[in-house]
Amino acid sequence: MLAIRLTAGPDRLDTLVLPVRAGATTDGGETPATVAPTVPALPDEVAAEATALLPAARLTGRAGETFAHLRPARTPGRLLLLGVGDGADKAWRTAGAALARAAKDETRVTLALPADVGSGAVRALVEGLHLASYRFRMTEAGETPALAEVELLVADPQAHREAVATAETTARMTRLARDLTNTPSSVKNPQWFAGQVEAAAADLADLHLRVRGPEELAAEGFGGILAVGRGSASGPRLVELDWRPADARTHVVLVGKGITFDTGGISIKPVPAMKLMRKDMAGAAAVVAATLGAAALRLPVRVTTLAPLAENMVSGSAFRPGDIVRHYGGLTSETTNSDAEGRLVLADAMAYAVRELQPDLLIDLATLTGANAVALGKRHGALYSENDQLAADVLAAVDAAGEAAWRMPLPTDYVEHLGSDLADLHSSPDAGAGSVTAALFLREFTGDLRDRWLHIDMSAPSWADGDDAELTRGATGWGVRGLLRWLATLG
Repeated sequence: MLAIRLTAGPDRLDTLVLPVRAGATTDGGETPATVAPTVPALPDEVAAEATALLPAARLTGRAGETFAHLRPARTPGRLLLLGVGDGADKAWRTAGAALARAAKDETRVTLALPADVGSGAVRALVEGLHLASYRFRMTEAGETPALAEVELLVADPQAHREAVATAETTARMTRLARDLTNTPSSVKNPQWFAGQVEAAAADLADLHLRVRGPEELAAEGFGGILAVGRGSASGPRLVELDWRPADARTHVVLVGKGITFDTGGISIKPVPAMKLMRKDMAGAAAVVAATLGAAALRLPVRVTTLAPLAENMVSGSAFRPGDIVRHYGGLTSETTNSDAEGRLVLADAMAYAVRELQPDLLIDLATLTGANAVALGKRHGALYSENDQLAADVLAAVDAAGEAAWRMPLPTDYVEHLGSDLADLHSSPDAGAGSVTAALFLREFTGDLRDRWLHIDMSAPSWADGDDAELTRGATGWGVRGLLRWLATLG
């Protein structure tokens, strides 16, 4: 990761980055973009030169806009003008991402921040810098950004140290979730994933880890996880990671779908739909990373993460369409589509959480349905909850983190689609809106926590097809930033 250094005065000045604020709309029309006043103030000749460049380069100050200007034999030797829009936190996150890309061939740059910059803006800026500079490759070949250090020039470095530290932890955990999700399934199976969690948790105090293997899952009745995983030579696992601070007053359970590869099972997917199914454990990656982040930040809230892990494969031992699955706690479900496997493993983990852990709040994240993208496009998660306050709080945190979700309904007239002649529930009905019926199925396993449960179908925003702002092509780590923002409000 980049080194971010707060300073009141750089020891050398090679490339100076200056923030440019967008013009405002007034009764008299558009006001022009301006170079934001910085602390310390710029030398007169640098300020005048930067101001003269704005109209010449047709800069608008739009967040993420950049313009480079060489100054041979002078100090600084290079000016980089950086649009910060209206100066809101979101704009600063976009600006940080743009800076990471525009300065990728530099080794070090100094960004002079505005005199009135707040710690929220600094946090967003640092998140943008770290997340846009992320790369995942399993080879030494290929382009690697040279940028190693960014100096942030501020009046009082101490005032922003906590914001920078929080941003760096958030970015590090988001990058971990991206790494886990991007890793090919030739490497990533349930046992490997559990090992990565163990390694990541080893140096954090007050974290407790338990990993159940196939024998323990069978002995304790986790029929959904076992059914999905039994077609693979790599047996399933259930990761239980518990952050237990002594001062916690609230206990949250996070559940994340962890299908390390999804062929669709006997209801096999077509090739185009299967080729990215290494990402089908992005929900598990997000909740694990958020729990590790809560421990690293010492958030005063107890967080237990459950990551049911399985590989949904085609084989002679794979579960069949029409099988009846007995879930943890005794409820049974009929599944006529083995590609609707994620809800089966989530149901086990949620039922276990309700019966054995008895938390105050239950949240699950899952790359559950393609219907998520059909309804909301590529950027929004589909959020479901019967608790208006919980939904509003999580949506606010997701938005503040720079992610996006939209609340969806849980209509009672769709419940009839869950009826089965053979079992308590039908897990894969072919009627109704796919994301909605999946959420309604999961709701049946929330027990007394039905009014304190929230589900996010985040299949669409878990993956980016190209670079955009702080997102890089591939896994996005969606959910880590939003969860950490929300968990921080519960202390």
